[in-house]
Order: sequence, then C-alpha cells, then structure tokens
Amino acid sequence: MLPVQTNRFDLLRLVFAAVVCVFHAVALTALHPFGPFETALGQGAEVAIEGFFITSGALVAGSLARAATLADYAGKRVRRLYPAYATVILVPALISLVLSRDLPGVLAYLGANLTFLNFLAPNLPGLFEGQRFTEVNGALWTLKIEVMFYLALPLIALVLRRMGRFWWVGIAVLYVGGEVWRLGLPHVWQGPEAYILARQLPGQMAFFASGIALWRLWGLAKARPLLSGAVGLGLVLLSFVHPVFVPVRAAGLTGLIACAAFAPGPVLNAARFGDVSYGVYITHFPILQALVMLGLFAAVGPIAAFALTGFIVFAASLLLWHSVEKLALRPSSHYRQAAGTEHAVKRQETA
Repeated sequence: MLPVQTNRFDLLRLVFAAVVCVFHAVALTALHPFGPFETALGQGAEVAIEGFFITSGALVAGSLARAATLADYAGKRVRRLYPAYATVILVPALISLVLSRDLPGVLAYLGANLTFLNFLAPNLPGLFEGQRFTEVNGALWTLKIEVMFYLALPLIALVLRRMGRFWWVGIAVLYVGGEVWRLGLPHVWQGPEAYILARQLPGQMAFFASGIALWRLWGLAKARPLLSGAVGLGLVLLSFVHPVFVPVRAAGLTGLIACAAFAPGPVLNAARFGDVSYGVYITHFPILQALVMLGLFAAVGPIAAFALTGFIVFAASLLLWHSVEKLALRPSSHYRQAAGTEHAVKRQETA
C-alpha cells in the first residue's frame, strides 16, 4: 500500500496556477482594463509565480538529491516539462497553418517556442490579431526561467556542497545577488528592456534559492509549520509596507508555503484524478485567447463565459495529463502514483 502523503505541494501548485489563470482571464478580456482590480490581480499573479519558483526550487532540489546520476536528473526534468510544453506549442501552430497557410510564419513560431525563446516569435499568423494582446501563450515566459534553473542547479548544488559549513553563506549570496539584479537593474539601465531582463534569471534566483533552503530545512518546516507561517506572514506584510523591504518577500513567501504545505489538517490530495496544475498553467492562455477571438465573452456575458472557460481549461488539463504528461512519466513518479490512488506518495519526486 502506498504511504500517506504528508504535504500539500500539489494543491499549492494548483492554487498558484488558478490565480494566474484568473488574472489573465480579466486582462485578456479587458473586463477592467488597467484599473485597480486588474492591478491587484496582477500583483496576485506575480506572487503566485514567485510561489511557483519557490516550490520548484524545493522540489527540484530534492529531485536532484535523489537522482542516481545527472542523466537521471535530466531525464526526469525533460519528462515532466517538455512533452506537455511541446503539445501546447504544436496545437495552435497547426490551427494557424490551417487558417493562414503561412508556413514560414508558423515555422518561425515553432523554431522559437520549441526552444523556449518565446519572446522571439510570440504570435502566430491568423490567430488573435487585433485583440487586446496578440501573444499565443503569454504564460510561457516562466518556463524559460525554469529550464535555466534546472540547468544551473547541479552546478549550484556542487558549489554549495563544496562550501561545507558555509552552505548558508552561498544561499545568501544567491538570494542577495538575485534581488540586486531584479530590483536594481531597472534603476541602472532605463527602458522597458531593463524591466524585462530584470525578471529573468538571475533576477528570480532569490525565490529558487529560498526553495533550496526549504528543502534543506524540510524536517524543521514539517515540525514547526505554524512558526514558519507566522514569520513568513510578517515578512510578506513588511515587503508591502515600503519598497525598501521588498527583498524579504521571497523569504516570507517561503515561510507561508511551508506552513500551508505542512500545517495540521487534511492533506487534500489535489492530484487525486491527475496532476492538472501544470496543464492549467500552460493551456489557459491560448484557450482564453481563442474564446475571445470567437466572441464568446461578448455573446454570453462575462459570468457565463468565465464559468465555461474554467470548465474548458480544466477539461483540457485533464486531457493533457492523461494523453501526454502521464504517459511520459516513469511509473515511480509521484504524480502517477498520486493520480488514481486515495493517498499520494510521501516523497515529492518530481520525475
């Protein structure tokens, strides 16, 4: 019998994906264009993405620690990330080719997006032209950062291991360096390009480093989740008081995530019928764009349209899980064992 799941990271990832989905639903449909509501949702989506990076830092650090070889680690990362990612790139490209017959434009999109260089060709001919945003999938910019972290993590782990008792000094350097890049670059280099570059790696390294630290303190976080949550909440609130305190947000979010993951109470296995969090994240944007293009929101009104959008996104995510993601994973994967069982596997193996 499978051991009982002891944390809620699957649920947290699903919540983070849902927050981003809600923000994009409002932004893409111009329900509250550039108003306070959209601004607040945008801030929430930013925090959700930061939460993704923290959980990724923790779980992938654990995956690397358990991997027999670097090839084993790399294989797990590719299996988890790329098949579903390639699917959400190929499907809109095929639709675009049928509608526009613009083979060069479609090939340019495929060449850029299949290699995670989405910013080079974010649009497809014949799709979403004239809409508020014309990108096919504006949520995928974070996947490039994830891949860069996956590539850098073995070297980071090696350096931290060599530092021995100064391990925490290394984490502090990663954290501070990431925040200096993210928050300082726009002040040194003026222009929109600076803001975009500041959000890339190493600008997000404080969140990944916080996740690595969480993996290091896994036992302590499980033993004292409420203390982690109290400290985390204080730091997060402080980060919103004044811009000078923004750098403590990554540490604060990590405390809140640890509390939510390990606090007493029902585990709420969000992967009971399949781990749809990744699917929700990578499918919702093109689905929303397609429904806007088809005029659904104008035809039935926002409430009915949002309800239908949620149903379609969830259904598409389940389909992606069962037809692509699950088949690509090893039988020992946490996600395959969690889906279809009453309890998830204790280990958060991200194979």
